[in-house]
Amino acid sequence: MTLRWGILSTGRIARAFAKDLATSETGTLVAVASRDRSRVTGFGDVRAFGSYDELLADDGVDAVYIAPPHPFHAYWSIAAAEAGKHVLCEKPLAMNLAEVEAVLDAAERNGVFLMEAFMYRCHPQTEILVEQLRSGAIGDVRVIEAVHSFRGPDDPSSRLLARELGGGGILDVGCYCVSGARLAAAVALGTECATPVDVTGTGHVGETGVDEWAVGTFRFDGDIVAHLATGVRVDQPPRLAIYGSEGSIVLRAPWLPTVGGKPEVVVHRRGSKSDTIVAKSKRGLYAYEADVVAQCVSEGRTQAQFPACSWDDSLANAKALDRWRRAVGVAYDADGLPTPVHGRALAVRTTMRTVDVAHVAPVSRVALGTILAEPPGTDAIALGVWDAFFEAGGNTFDTAFIYGRGRAEAVFGTWLSTRGVRDDIVLIAKGAHTPHCFPDRVAQQLEISLERLRTDRADLYFLHRDNPDIPVGEFVDALEALRRAGTISAYGGSNWTAERVDEANAWAAANGAQGFTVLSNQFSLARMIEPTYPGCVGANEPAFRSWLKQRGIVNFAWSSQASAFFAGLPEDGFLAHAWYREDNLERRRRAESLAAEVGVHPMTIALAWLLHVDMPIVPIIGPCSRAELRSSLRALDLELDDAQIGWLDLADSAKTPSGENASA
Repeated sequence: MTLRWGILSTGRIARAFAKDLATSETGTLVAVASRDRSRVTGFGDVRAFGSYDELLADDGVDAVYIAPPHPFHAYWSIAAAEAGKHVLCEKPLAMNLAEVEAVLDAAERNGVFLMEAFMYRCHPQTEILVEQLRSGAIGDVRVIEAVHSFRGPDDPSSRLLARELGGGGILDVGCYCVSGARLAAAVALGTECATPVDVTGTGHVGETGVDEWAVGTFRFDGDIVAHLATGVRVDQPPRLAIYGSEGSIVLRAPWLPTVGGKPEVVVHRRGSKSDTIVAKSKRGLYAYEADVVAQCVSEGRTQAQFPACSWDDSLANAKALDRWRRAVGVAYDADGLPTPVHGRALAVRTTMRTVDVAHVAPVSRVALGTILAEPPGTDAIALGVWDAFFEAGGNTFDTAFIYGRGRAEAVFGTWLSTRGVRDDIVLIAKGAHTPHCFPDRVAQQLEISLERLRTDRADLYFLHRDNPDIPVGEFVDALEALRRAGTISAYGGSNWTAERVDEANAWAAANGAQGFTVLSNQFSLARMIEPTYPGCVGANEPAFRSWLKQRGIVNFAWSSQASAFFAGLPEDGFLAHAWYREDNLERRRRAESLAAEVGVHPMTIALAWLLHVDMPIVPIIGPCSRAELRSSLRALDLELDDAQIGWLDLADSAKTPSGENASA
């Protein structure tokens, strides 16, 4: 297969790629774009464009090589994917993990191939390294050493030192060290992608705010440790060395095998002479990665296979780079994801079904939780997930006074204020959680929540817990005062019993109040056998189900996918005490079986089951990444018949229905 290539940028790397592409077995350069068309010189007989958009609109281009400075990688990768072009993007794929997720999301949605351009991963020298490690040539891997560093210019406005251009050693060349260390650790651990469990680092942050030189220490599973060194203002010889129980492997030109070094792998074994294995290079360094792209495209793949960079590999590399930068103290504006990664105002891409709820706008069929799963400093992940949910047609977001001790509301408030979509969403707020479950705390906490959320109102408000010692009318009075003041539109209880809700509504009817119109209790395919947290109440028992249908009260079901139980939550995992019982394990086995037939994740099946239950339910989901969000939202397009719905919930246990009627 021959790919017609276009190049975005005319810098040094772009010219190196163009030169080597001439030695490719599969690629032809047909177009080059620059912001200044006059700079498109020295590339041979190609179509020259004065803007990147013009090149992406060229139907004669199949694949693009993206090579502008780091902060523009994500934007143009997304633009290329949306233009239907296959993408090879220079490293790093993006400025941080949140941007990488957005890029991969775009590639997934548009069905194009995408790969991060770590060209050394495609070179024969790396294949030899992998073969030696897999053969056990040096025994058990224990220590990895990775160095990539050079003395760049002193000009603070240069790409290497300017913060606004993503300067600094960690992103520019330290990314190779991370990639190489993870590669060696992955082979040692018998997997294709390794993520460090611990990351520490230190370095020198210069006057422009970027790391001029830095070191990092990574620990992987099996107590494999790696020492990384990088910099853009200090010369250090490039090196990748792996030390094992029976010897070592050294690559002196690991990152640029055919540039300024020899592509060879030196294997030292205890008690034996060293072996030097030369990697034969028949093509230019960058031609190898171009040929990998063409091969994958010809095979219908959207991502590369190990040892070339898969999507999981790019995600893991970005996450490790983020952690290393935080340890050193380097941050970029992009780390706050101040705007959507694609650079446009948020707009609904696809329509999501809705559910009618009294006194508020129709709510999306699925609501999104806003609990932040990542530690401070990684809020951009959440912002990106919220962007993606909104553009997928989701309009309902679940917040609470207690989440992250207020940090979750504050970050969501940042999203609301920077995206300008407050009037386009349904905002759920919750308060008065134990031990502050008293009527006089409701208004106090809501005022704080609205300040954090940077808005003047919540559309739905839930009392986060009940306090049976308080007459229910006092709670209704407190909520009704807020409704009449316009700070909430409708209200209900979270983790309330049916009896207390009936009592509240009887009091409301007798006193001219609106009353509880919504509920938020746990509901999922797996039964909550013990409360996840003290005071939690489920709604999945037959009596509660009947009550929901009779009253027509919409239940915003939290933990709708059972705290990752259907993702394989282990028996000793977080919150596993709530789910581990034989009937739930059987439900999980059935979900896994049907998921395999249909070609989705078991978590998708668990959510699809909930969407087919004949009662007013809006599941609240809590994905920690765009990939998890995509997987969950596939449930909206999954049709299950009555037999499958019943079988998943253990009806007709002797018979397994075929998945032939399920379609995604």
